Amino acid sequence: MMYFGGWGWMWILWIVIIGLVVWGIIALVKHTSSTSNTSQKSNPLEIAKERYAKGEITKEEFEQIKKDLM
Repeated sequence: MMYFGGWGWMWILWIVIIGLVVWGIIALVKHTSSTSNTSQKSNPLEIAKERYAKGEITKEEFEQIKKDLM
């Protein structure tokens, strides 16, 4: 009887360890992706480049924004 009880605790321990590893990886990926999105979007020149590429602003407007930021 003790033999099977020991295996049961071993399975529970491994499930907890694997769950913690998966949770840690998910938390790390979410943190990394939110950090990279924030830094990329907060750069005004990158935002201007995206707007110019989408056709939201003209070349003259883009050049003016670039000049103002430099």
